[in-house]
Amino acid sequence: MNNPRLSLFDHPFFLGFDHFERELDRLKKTSDGYPPYNVEQIGEHGLRITLAVAGFGMKDLDIELDHNQLTIRGKQEDDGTRVYLHRGIAARQFQRNFVLADGIEVLGAALDNGLLHIDMRRVQPESTARKIEIHSKSANGGVISGPQAIDVEVTARKEEAE
Repeated sequence: MNNPRLSLFDHPFFLGFDHFERELDRLKKTSDGYPPYNVEQIGEHGLRITLAVAGFGMKDLDIELDHNQLTIRGKQEDDGTRVYLHRGIAARQFQRNFVLADGIEVLGAALDNGLLHIDMRRVQPESTARKIEIHSKSANGGVISGPQAIDVEVTARKEEAE
């Protein structure tokens, strides 16, 4: 028994729009796993994202960090001077997005043998400890300073401190 897949485009209202469905399916298939990537831990606080970007040069790649969103884009320009008898290596473009956790700092990127390495590190929040004196109020409303004190640890993120 053949069970065809049902979609929104099967509705009579969308009659004639099946080419949009095919195009959306094609885009979904090509963009899901390209380019392949690894995320690895380097040492205690280091991280590295490595993307396989064979065929892309430094001028074809763009890396942008906006708040915690790391975006890597690649776009190859088609050289109009070449004549291909067979073209099995398609010039394609991609965009990969990574949401970085708070406290992740991007150190830099390097392109080596078709692999784009983006190095990062976890920034440990700076911790400062100080004593907070506890005061007690007297019956007549005055403040009596007592010998009581508690230890309080205050953590501030590096960006907020600056």
